[in-house]
Amino acid sequence: MAELNAHNPGVYPGGVSAADGHGAEGGHTHQYHLVNPSPWPLLGAFSAGLMAVGGVMYMHGSGWLLAALGFLCVLTVMAGWWRDVVRESVHEKAHTPIVKLGLRYGMSLFIASEVMFFAAFFWAFFDASLYPKEAIGGVWPPENIETFNAFHLPLMMTLILLLSGTTVTWAHHAIVEGDRKTASVALGLTVILGILFSCFQVYEYSHAHFGFSDGIYPSTFFMATGFHGFHVLIGTIFLAVCWFRVRSGHFTPKSHFGFEAAAWYWHFVDVVWLFLFVSIYWWGA
Repeated sequence: MAELNAHNPGVYPGGVSAADGHGAEGGHTHQYHLVNPSPWPLLGAFSAGLMAVGGVMYMHGSGWLLAALGFLCVLTVMAGWWRDVVRESVHEKAHTPIVKLGLRYGMSLFIASEVMFFAAFFWAFFDASLYPKEAIGGVWPPENIETFNAFHLPLMMTLILLLSGTTVTWAHHAIVEGDRKTASVALGLTVILGILFSCFQVYEYSHAHFGFSDGIYPSTFFMATGFHGFHVLIGTIFLAVCWFRVRSGHFTPKSHFGFEAAAWYWHFVDVVWLFLFVSIYWWGA
């Protein structure tokens, strides 16, 4: 905090009032951002809970309407929350260097929590596959399960994600160089590849020879790959928002953490898929 002006103890250097914490030009007396009261965390929690309950009910033969409603509510919360964050960054100039540092720490910790999330699914898969129980015949995969050929559709999906990782990096370099047109093209290609991956996964699921409740293999397969697919969907939306922001000129070579956060998340999704491809589609089959 700046020291008080020696000639006027009620005023900070630069004409900042100690009473209201703002200067003559509306500047803050500190570099931190005190977020305005927001409904989005509470609404987001209710929306995610609604979608989760609907998803569980759908896995038991009903509840698809509730899951769809929950998903639409989550999308609404995302739109409103993103709008507020963009306004804070672009119009209110509230994202100071210290705030951006906090955002980087926050995103890093979020990705670390996601690593632990997927570690649980991998743990379940390897526990069942390395030590198959008598209930499934003591073999892995179980004899009644017809697995996917890793080098057909799964390999195509792997190439799509790896290519999307290169295009998002291309977009990052273009932003750093101030080339907004190239960044827009590269980011648009990344979004298209993300959508293409999701379409292939839907096609794959529609041709699976087993259902979610057909045993330990289908359960671990659908939980791990399904949640990854959900992350791809969220990441695609994240990148699509960044695409609109690039076209609107929100990012500069020195200030574009919103895009960096999306790129970090997308690279995380790429790495998780590589582990899924090797362990579940190839080794586990």
